[in-house]
Amino acid sequence: MDVNHFYGTRTRTLQALVPENPQDSDADLSDADDPIEDPDYHPVREEVASDSSFESLDEDDAPSTSTSFKKLPCTKRRKGKHSKNSFLEGDRGYPWLKFPLRPTQWHKKNLEMIQHVAHHTNLYSAQELGDPIKTSPEEIEDFLSMLLFMGVFKFPSLEDYWHNDSRFSVIADIMPRKRFQLLRRYIHFNDNQQCSENPDRFYKIRPLFDMLRKQCLLIPSTYKHSVDEVMIGYKGTRAGSLCQYIANKPDKWGFKVFCRASSSGIIHDLLMYQGASTFFNVTLSEEEQMLPIGAKVVTTLCKTIQQPRLSVVFFDNFLTSFKLVQTLQTSLGVQCIGTVRPNRTGGAPLMTDKELIKRGRGSYDYRSAEGVIAVKWFDNKCVNLLSNASGIMPLSAVERWCKVSKEKITVPCPSLIPAYNEHMGGINLSDMLVHLYRTPAKSRRWYIPLFRYILDLSIANSWLVYKRECGLLNEKAMPLKWFRLAVAHSLNQKHYTPRPSLPKPQPDVRYDSLGHWPLHYDKRGRNALQHTTRNRGGGFLMFRKHSCCCTISHVRDVAEMFYNP
Repeated sequence: MDVNHFYGTRTRTLQALVPENPQDSDADLSDADDPIEDPDYHPVREEVASDSSFESLDEDDAPSTSTSFKKLPCTKRRKGKHSKNSFLEGDRGYPWLKFPLRPTQWHKKNLEMIQHVAHHTNLYSAQELGDPIKTSPEEIEDFLSMLLFMGVFKFPSLEDYWHNDSRFSVIADIMPRKRFQLLRRYIHFNDNQQCSENPDRFYKIRPLFDMLRKQCLLIPSTYKHSVDEVMIGYKGTRAGSLCQYIANKPDKWGFKVFCRASSSGIIHDLLMYQGASTFFNVTLSEEEQMLPIGAKVVTTLCKTIQQPRLSVVFFDNFLTSFKLVQTLQTSLGVQCIGTVRPNRTGGAPLMTDKELIKRGRGSYDYRSAEGVIAVKWFDNKCVNLLSNASGIMPLSAVERWCKVSKEKITVPCPSLIPAYNEHMGGINLSDMLVHLYRTPAKSRRWYIPLFRYILDLSIANSWLVYKRECGLLNEKAMPLKWFRLAVAHSLNQKHYTPRPSLPKPQPDVRYDSLGHWPLHYDKRGRNALQHTTRNRGGGFLMFRKHSCCCTISHVRDVAEMFYNP
C-alpha cells in the first residue's frame, strides 16, 4: 500500500481569511502571486459585531468584503546565495531564524531524552536481572541510529541485517546483534516501582511524551491551526481499553492521540487519550467541565497557542459544536471554523437536504447568531459548518465533474469552504510523513509502538522546520529520507572514530575537533585505526586515523609539529 494515498492529495487553494463579522469574508488578504503560508504574517483585528439570535440573511444583503486583517511589512532578503556569516548573524525579518536546522541539531534538542532512556534502561535491567546491562547515552544514540536506518532500509526480520548472506554493514558495523537485541529487550522509560496508584494509564511512556511536547511547544507557529486525532498502530491485547478503533484511519486499531498542528504539518501540541482520566493533569474551569470530551480536548490544546486572539483553529465534525465555538471565543479569544453534525448547530433553522438538492449543485443556506454563522452547502452531498472567523462572501468557484454533460462545471462555493479545505490537512500531512519511514516496533510490550511514534514524529517535525527555514533563506532542502539518514549517521559518528572504509562523516562531526590529538603511551601498539610513532622522550605517540583528514603523512607532520613548535 502506498502511504502517499492514505488521505488523498491536499488541494492548495487561495482563500480569504478571516473577518470579525461572520457574514463577511476578506478578499484582499491572500496574495495571488504567493500562495505559500507566511510564518511572519501578522493580522490585525477590529471590533466584533455579533447578532443576538439566528436570523435569515439574503444573498444580496450580505456584505461582500470587510478589511479586518492587514499584512504588516517585513524585511525582505535578497534572492540568491548567502554567505556563511549571514547565517551566523541571523535574519532580521525572522528573529528566531539563524540558519537552517541541520540534522545534527536533532541530537542536541533530544539530549535530555537520550539520557533519560539510558538511565531507566539500566534501572529496569537491574530490577529484572539483578545487574544492569551498563548502557550509556552514547550507546543509546547508536541504538537510535540503527532504528532510524531500519526505518529506511527494511529487511524481513532483524536478524537479516547481521546474517552472512544478507549482512547490511551500515547497521551491522554499529553494534553486534546480541547487544542490539539486549538493548531492545530492556529499553525502558520510567520506574515501574513508582507507578502504583497513579491515575496516568500511560505512565510507562509519559516522560518521553512530556519531553516531546516540550520541544513541540518551542517551535514558532503560524496563526492557522488544525486539531485532529492521530492513531498509533497497535493490535495487541495488553493495553486493554487504551486501544481504540477508527475506521477511516491508516491504522484502524491503536492508541488515540489528539494533536494541534499548523497547515504545513508541524505538530505543536499533543494530548494522549485515555478515557475518563485523560484530563487528570489539566486544570479545567467549571464551564469547560460541562463540555463534552471532544470540546475539552480542543480547549486544552488551544490554551498553549502563543497568540490566541490572532489565531484561527480548524477541526472536524467529531469535535465541533455551537457551544465549543462560543467557549473558544469568550474564554480564549480564538476564532474557529469546523464542519459540524446537524444536531450540534445550536438549533439553526437551516434548509433541509432535500430543499438544497432541488436548488441544484452549489446552493447554500446560512443563519447567524451571537457572532457565529451556521452554513449548509450542497456539493456531492450536504455539508454543515460553523464559523466565527469567515463568512459567505465573496463567493469562490470550484470545478466539479458533471455526469450529465460529461465535463467539468463551475460550482459556487462559500468563502469558508476553501479556507477549511486548505488549513485542515496539517495533521494528515504529519501522519503521512510519519508513515513514510517507520521505525520497526514489533514487541509484546504495548508502549514500544508509542516510542516508535515519538522517534518518527521528532524526525518529521525537525525536517518540516528545516524545510521551512531553507525556504525562508532561499536554499534547497534535502528530502525527508536523506534528512533521516543524516541524523542517523550523525548519531552514530558523534562519539566514535569512523573506520577508513566508511564514507566521510557529517560536516558537524567532521569538524568538531575531537579524536585528532595525539595520546602518549609507554608501549608501542598498532591496529587498523591508529598509527604510532616514537617520540624523543622514549615513549610513543598514538594517532587515531580519522577518515576525514588523517593520513600517514599527516600523522608524521603533526608529530614533527608537536615536538618542534
